[in-house]
Formats: sequence, C-alpha cells, structure tokens
Amino acid sequence: MAIALKSAGIRQVKNSLAKWLITLGGISVLFTLVLIFMYLLYVIKPIFESAKIAPVTSFSIESDHQVLATGLDELQELVYTINDNGDVNYYPLKTTDKSQTVDAHIDLKFQESLGDNKLTQVIHASAEHKLLLNENNDVLLISPKFQSSYDTGLREVIPHITFPLGEAFIPVDEQGAEFKHLSFAMNDEKAVFVGFTKDQRLIKTTLLAEDDFSYDPSYEVEYQEVELTTNQVDKILVTPDLEMAFIQSGDQVLVFDLSDDSDVELKATIIPELAQSRAKPMHITAMALLSGGSSILLGDSNGVVSQWFEVATENGRQFKQVRTFKVSETEAVRQIHTEQFRKSFYTVTDSGEMGTFYTTSEADLWRGNLTGNIPGSFVISPRADGLLMFSDNQFQLFSVENEHPEVTWQALWQEVWYEGYPEAEYIWQSTSGSDDFEGKFSLVPISFGTMKAALYAMLFAVPIALTAAIYTAYFMTPGLRKKVKPTIELMEALPTVILGFLAGLWLAPIIETNLPAIALLFILLPISVFATAFAWHNLPKVLKSQIPETWAPIILVPVLILVAYVSFSLSPVMETYLFGGDIRQYITNDLGINFDQRNALVVGIAMGFAVIPTIFSMAEDAIFSVPKHLTSGSLALGATQWQTLIKVVLLTASPGIFSAIMMGLGRAVGETMIVLMATGNTPILDWSIFQGMRTLAANIAVEMPESEVGSSHYRILFLAAFVLFVFTFVFNTLAEFVRQRLREKYSSL
Repeated sequence: MAIALKSAGIRQVKNSLAKWLITLGGISVLFTLVLIFMYLLYVIKPIFESAKIAPVTSFSIESDHQVLATGLDELQELVYTINDNGDVNYYPLKTTDKSQTVDAHIDLKFQESLGDNKLTQVIHASAEHKLLLNENNDVLLISPKFQSSYDTGLREVIPHITFPLGEAFIPVDEQGAEFKHLSFAMNDEKAVFVGFTKDQRLIKTTLLAEDDFSYDPSYEVEYQEVELTTNQVDKILVTPDLEMAFIQSGDQVLVFDLSDDSDVELKATIIPELAQSRAKPMHITAMALLSGGSSILLGDSNGVVSQWFEVATENGRQFKQVRTFKVSETEAVRQIHTEQFRKSFYTVTDSGEMGTFYTTSEADLWRGNLTGNIPGSFVISPRADGLLMFSDNQFQLFSVENEHPEVTWQALWQEVWYEGYPEAEYIWQSTSGSDDFEGKFSLVPISFGTMKAALYAMLFAVPIALTAAIYTAYFMTPGLRKKVKPTIELMEALPTVILGFLAGLWLAPIIETNLPAIALLFILLPISVFATAFAWHNLPKVLKSQIPETWAPIILVPVLILVAYVSFSLSPVMETYLFGGDIRQYITNDLGINFDQRNALVVGIAMGFAVIPTIFSMAEDAIFSVPKHLTSGSLALGATQWQTLIKVVLLTASPGIFSAIMMGLGRAVGETMIVLMATGNTPILDWSIFQGMRTLAANIAVEMPESEVGSSHYRILFLAAFVLFVFTFVFNTLAEFVRQRLREKYSSL
C-alpha cells in the first residue's frame, strides 16, 4: 500500500512538472512572437514619422559690403558669405563668438583678377559651384571646399577654394553685353552658359575641355546666338546633364535642346493651365529644377506647385504635368528650393510661410513659418539635415529631421508615376548603378509574387499530396503503407537549397527545351493512370488473384515511365510541325507572351515537391485516424468503399486535411531558397506561368545584406517582413477558425 501511494505521489509530481513546463513553453512562444512583432514595429516606425524642423542658432554679422551668396559645409560647422567686394568670409557655428572669422586660405590671384570691379551677382550653379559675375559681365567659377584635419587631436574643418575653369574671369558674351539672366552647368568635359542680355539676345557659350576639367582647366570656347521669339525672359535654368535649357517667359516655359553643339532648337513649350480658378488667373511665380534635372517645378500665383517631366507618348517624348502640390490657399509661391540628392523641395510664400514636400510620394511633410518673411538666402545643407537662412545680415540655422520622405502608404501600395515612365506603375527597384537613381519601393509586386509562387506550388502539390494521402491511408495495404509513408516523409528532410539548385540549373533548361513534352505530360499522365486503373478493374479475377496485393500500385510505375518517354520523344516532332521548330519563339512572337527560363512553372514544380511531404503526412494521419467503427458501420449499412470515403472518412478528417493544406500554404509562402534560385527574381505583376516573380521572403534574403542600416531601403525590408508576418498570422488565424467550425460540424459523426 505504501509503495502504491509513493508511486502515485511521484506520478503526481511528474504530471505537475510536465504541466508547468508545457505552460511555460507555450507562454515563451507567445512572448517570442510578441517580441518579434514589437521589434519589427520599432524598426519600421521611423519611416512614417513626419518631418521636423527646429531652430539651432542665430547670429548677426557686420559687413560694409552687400552679401550676394551664402553657403554651409557638410558638417554644419562653418558658414560663408560672398560679398560684392569679392570677399569670402567664413564664420564658425560651434563657438560662442559667431563674429569670429576663419582664415579661408583664398589665393590672392582671385582678388587680383577682380581688380577694381565689383561682383554684381553670384549664381548658384550647383551644389559645389558658385558662378561669380562682375561689372564687366565676365564670370569666374569657384568651388568652396572643406577639408577635415585632425592634427591637434580634434576635428578641425579647414576651408579653401578651387577654380575649376581657371583663376581668371571669363567673357561669356562676345559683345560683352550686360546680362539680365544667366545660368550655367558643367561636367568633366564641357561647360555651358545660357544667358539673356539686356539687348534682348539669348546666347549659348560652350567651353570644351582640352582634356578634363577635373584636373586641367584649359578649354576652347564656342559662342552661339539662339533664335528667340519673345523679348521677355524671367528665368533660365540649365539641366546638370547639359541637355536642356528651361527659359521662363511670362506664363510659359520654353525648353531648348542643347545636345547639338552647332544648333540650339526649341524642343517644347510648357504652358500650364491658365486658371486653377476662373475667378483668379494663374501666373508662374517660381521655377526650379528637381534633383537630377529631369523634372521642372513651377510655382504659381494661386499657391500651387506643379511637376513636369518628359513622358513617352505615341507622338514622341512630350512634357506632361504629372502631379501638383497645394502650398497655400491665399498666397503665391515665391521661392522653390530643391535638395541636392533627393526629390524633396521647399517652398516659400509672400508671408514667409514654408512647406516641405516630396514629389514621388506626393508627401506633404511639414508646414510652418520660420523667419516671418522671405529669406534673402536659403541654403539646404548637403546632407539635407539643416537649413541656413540669411536676411539683413542675420544668419539663422535650423536642424531638419526628414530621413524617409520617399516612404508613404501611397508610395508603398499604390501606383506611382516615376520620372521617365509613361504612366504610373507598381515598381520595386531598390538599387542602381547611377548616383541620380531614385529608389522605387512598391510592395505590391513582391507581395503579388509571394501569392503567385504559393498559388502555383499549391496547384501542383495539393492534388498529388491529398490523393496520395487518401490512397495510402484508406486503400493501401498495411505492409506497403509502412514503407511508403516514411519514404515520402523523408522527402521533407531534403534541403530546399538543393531543390532550388536542381530547379534552376537542371529542371529549368529541360522544361525550356521540351515544352511540348511538358504539356503532353499534363494531359497523358492522368489519362494513362485512369486507363491503367480501368484495365486492372476489368482483368479476370484469376489473374488479379495471382498478383500480390502489395504489387498493385507498382504496376503504374512502368506505365508512367513509358508515358514520359513517349512524351519526350514526340516533343521535337510536335515542335517542328505545330510551332515552326521553335516553341519559345512561337510563344513570344505569335502569342505575345514573354518567356523566362526560370518561371512560375519551374517554381511550382520545385516548391510543390517541397510542400507535398508536409501536406501528405498531416492529411494521411488525419484520414488514417478516422475511427474504424465509422467506416465499418457505413460499410455494414451497404455503402461502397467510395461512398464511405466521400460521405464519412473525408468529412470526419476534414479539419485535419484543412490544417494540412494550410501548413503547406504557410510553407510555400515563407519559402526562400527555391524561389531565390528557380526564378529570375523579377518583381513584376503578371500571372503568366512563363514569367518569373519575386517574393517577400526572397527579396529580404537578397537585399538585406546590401542595404544600409537605418536607410529607407533597410526599414522597408523590415516592413516587408512585417507584411509577411501579418499575412501568415491572419491566414493561420482564419484557418484555425475554419478548422474549428469543421470539427464542430462533423464531430457528431
């Protein structure tokens, strides 16, 4: 009796321990899922935060000369001014005494070349270059530079100036006329000036480098006079690639083609709609080039900024208004300032009201009034993390937090019209070899690719896995089942990287070369199976009794091999007589369907083999676990085996079968290596079985190692992981709900 009590006590302790361990394990799993969810939200959250602009410092300077331009170094430690006397003065931002100037190490030849003349204008030629215009209407190009030194153990920013076109002033107009407007752009081989003189001539002056401007300022000069049909020019802008010049003339913009060095032709005329509101006519009040120079921004008197760029149409490339931004309800847009590397821009109205916008995502990022008036000078720091404004000898520096302006829900999930594209599209293209490249982060193509890959894999795997499970659990002899079931389950241990490798390098070329055979297999294999079954059914009982029952399924093996051999043997004949000798060319040229060697068909077959063991094992267990008294009772009441299978077994096992399908779908959705190696990884929206795709999981695997930590690209990849996480969570929850309903409905059988 004591032994029994002692044994019961030990058993109770073990039961309690097992209960607490299982509970702890379940709580740990739930806690881990919550942590993953929270961490993904933590990484994603910054991309949806609004821009923030805050004051940093302000100070006044004393100057006896007119300040014509200001600038700021990349680290926001020095600001500089250029005045009409030709002085370049630097002011430190990290000291308490802002009136302290810094030795700029300017070559004295700069002052000597200026002589007694004054500077009349400083033109912001690019982020690196300032174009100085003197009283003789000659120009000098300077490039303020900043070099960091650590000689004292601390970082010291040392400013200096370089002269890309030499240290002497250059005559731009042969006649030496005074300029009303002048614009400039250059590359390593050529520099182009486009100006409008007071005697109403439009000129183009080209400096052709003898070698390379990056290390030799020597050049040859070509002067041209451009035919202009108007006498009014309000502003001139030359694109950084030296291909076009935009000339504002009243309420229209003339676009001239500069690509031909010998002839400058009018390429297009941009005429915005003259009335946003019939009661209030619209006039162009501001113009600026967006980063990269492909788009022109036009601000008008009704407080609207419109973006224009060239679009391919049936009549050739034409400028179209792509999108607009409502800056103000009552005031005109007076200034537009664009960032150096991104598609962001700032606007200023008459009252000093400012706005920050991003073109591609159509994001309205920030609104406010920082200065109370229109700033005389507006400088965006090279890293776009600061603003420097100068008016009435007063500097004001502001910090900018605007890390991810290109990311909005609209840009991620709706069609976006990118520069150079004929229309708005869903595009994922995160990297490029060009510095002017704009990331395209639509999640639609890769989410679509995930569903497409899973769909074709399930179309291939579900019929095979379920029919195999039904036959194995219900019809197969116990002896053969003991061999078949473990063998199929062993397939699940095969690494998916091996399946992807075989699919991409072995299966894909075979399918491409033997497309007629593949099509025949889809037709002949089911027919041959049914024909063999019909023939077996009609065999005399004497013959069937001589064949062991365990051999019955093996009879199909030689039939299937024969059908496969016949299909591949007929493939060249069919290709020659039905498709002109090349079925791939027939599909591409005659049917107009693009064909990729690594396509959805390859992925469906390869991923199907990875999913089949999961679905088969769970479905077979569910069917085999149906209580025997249900099947025996059905058969005893006179039902056939097939009636019992359909009306009793499958209904009773339906919760387990449904769970098996959902587990297979989850495996297909999350699969990475097979999709990575067996498709072209092309993020396109096309259901065609002959086209590839890119999935969420494969996209993360490919691009995460190359993404910059903290960048928009990096955080959007985490967002893709979050979408995959939510997708599987929601789908599994719905699947569990359906499974419970099925269990409740058929548990009474």
